[in-house]
Amino acid sequence: MNQIDLNADVGESFGQYQLGDDAALMTAITSANIACGFHAGDPGVMRRTVALAANNGVAIGAHPGYPDLVGFGRRDMSLSAEELQDIIMYQIGALMALARAAGTPLNHVKPHGALYNRLADDAALATACARAVAAVDQSLILVGLAGSELVRAGRAAGLRVAGEAFADRAYDGRGRLLPRSRPGAVYHRLEDVLRQVERLAREKSVRTAQGDLMEIEADTICLHGDTPGAAQMATAVRRHLESCGVRVAPMGEWL
Repeated sequence: MNQIDLNADVGESFGQYQLGDDAALMTAITSANIACGFHAGDPGVMRRTVALAANNGVAIGAHPGYPDLVGFGRRDMSLSAEELQDIIMYQIGALMALARAAGTPLNHVKPHGALYNRLADDAALATACARAVAAVDQSLILVGLAGSELVRAGRAAGLRVAGEAFADRAYDGRGRLLPRSRPGAVYHRLEDVLRQVERLAREKSVRTAQGDLMEIEADTICLHGDTPGAAQMATAVRRHLESCGVRVAPMGEWL
């Protein structure tokens, strides 16, 4: 049977600023990537999001990003390998402490935004990230763009890795996400999203922006939690996959 994990980036509110409907989203996803306070989130939001995920049986992961609250972690930064390792370990450690206090384990690590995109192609920094994760806890799953340098670095570091694909994003011919600035980079129609996730889960492929079919080995599919109507879309995606005979389950159960 084909099986897939559904993840979403959550816990991205900060202070009085509220982003997304995490409570509704948790009823449909199987893994939660919780912001760790650098690009979004704060200690209270992190603690509450950990509890929300645990109460819904959703696997908890750290979602570290660049130290860029103003830019929501979507602006690239020039960091050395050592600096990158430090901020990755710091953020994982913060969420791990809150998860431990709640009596629930940390399952995975998925970098955020511009950092995620940098690690897809920068082999040296991808290696630094993988080593940081392994240094904190060798049992953690490292999540990265399917076919990326981060996935390769995670394997080389002896970690379990999960190749990730996106439900609502268009791909270029290299298997990279089309920049958000490009027309058609984000899918807004539900039928387009459902078509893409079914192809990813059942055929291990995606249709590129150029119209070609390309193989993608995805273990987990991301649903963006800050997209308007994200919870309803996530529910529709999960129902559609299950109706197609795909088992939707946390990646840690079968990777």
